[in-house]
Amino acid sequence: MHDVVVLAYDGVVPFDLAVPVEVFGRVRLADGRPAYRVRVCAATDEVHAGAVDIRVPHDLTALAEAGTVVVPGMADLGEAVNVGILEALSATAARLVSICTGAFLLAAAGRLDGRRATTHWAAAAELARRWPDVTVDPEVLFVEDGPVLTSAGAAAGLDLCLHIVRSDHGAAIAAETARSCVMPLERAGGQAQFIAHEPPPPAENGLQPLLAWLTDNLHRPLTLADIAAHAAMSTRSLSRHFRHQTGTTPLRWLNRQRIRRAQQLLERTDQPVERVGTLVGFASPTAFRESFRQVVGVPPRVYRAAFRPAERRQSRVAQGGSPRSTVFDRSRKESAAASGECG
Repeated sequence: MHDVVVLAYDGVVPFDLAVPVEVFGRVRLADGRPAYRVRVCAATDEVHAGAVDIRVPHDLTALAEAGTVVVPGMADLGEAVNVGILEALSATAARLVSICTGAFLLAAAGRLDGRRATTHWAAAAELARRWPDVTVDPEVLFVEDGPVLTSAGAAAGLDLCLHIVRSDHGAAIAAETARSCVMPLERAGGQAQFIAHEPPPPAENGLQPLLAWLTDNLHRPLTLADIAAHAAMSTRSLSRHFRHQTGTTPLRWLNRQRIRRAQQLLERTDQPVERVGTLVGFASPTAFRESFRQVVGVPPRVYRAAFRPAERRQSRVAQGGSPRSTVFDRSRKESAAASGECG
């Protein structure tokens, strides 16, 4: 039986802690036997997790015995982490899995160096800033890089756990586990996080005036040279500073901002999709649709049908249009809670 050990610690997000315990604990093989033995360990007998205190039955020696170690998210990224936890994570030979901001603990233990990883979109730039040797992808639901797997916000942790079950035991058992958990099968790891808004750059960010200028000029067909000229930098220097302070490249940041603005226009206006693409700086409707799908995970028309406020949908129906129903897995629920999903 495969040992899954879930790490608990002071400041752990309770939902993130419960997700792997529930998912792996429900997996049954074809003959009815449990597929995993799930244990929770910590550096102390009791941990404080938000509004609850949790008594933990196993100590950190369980990490050395595990086949898979799951690191749930931390509520406060500024809180110091127990040194013993980092040492144990550094030493274990287990497959490593993080949920949401649990990636920060793996990075602090040196286990993400040279790897691609993800975390909650609101914390991605900070992860990239603290550990520049980590390639942070802020837009996907989860990333598998060899024996290290990282996921985005809390709901993406469910997707990642089911992905692991499917990899270990096949699609049929993963499907049965999903039914047991009353959830759909996992979305693909490359699917985009539904991001409500970008976190504002800190006041001391040296690029803040440039970011504001880019935001005001999303409609213009800007090149990297145009941006560098406005910033009075070489393109190489701009790219270096930009990645250090935002975790991404200038053109990728600009593209994401264009798509965020397009999301707002699709939700709040009746502008045709092609016109929306023009308003946010895309040279052609095809380029807009392809970029939108790549960042958001669905086409613009499908996004508008699902995320337009109810009163606008009703108004359209009253004018002779027809309502549309679209299945988004759990993405629609995530979008509604995105600003508060820190686990």
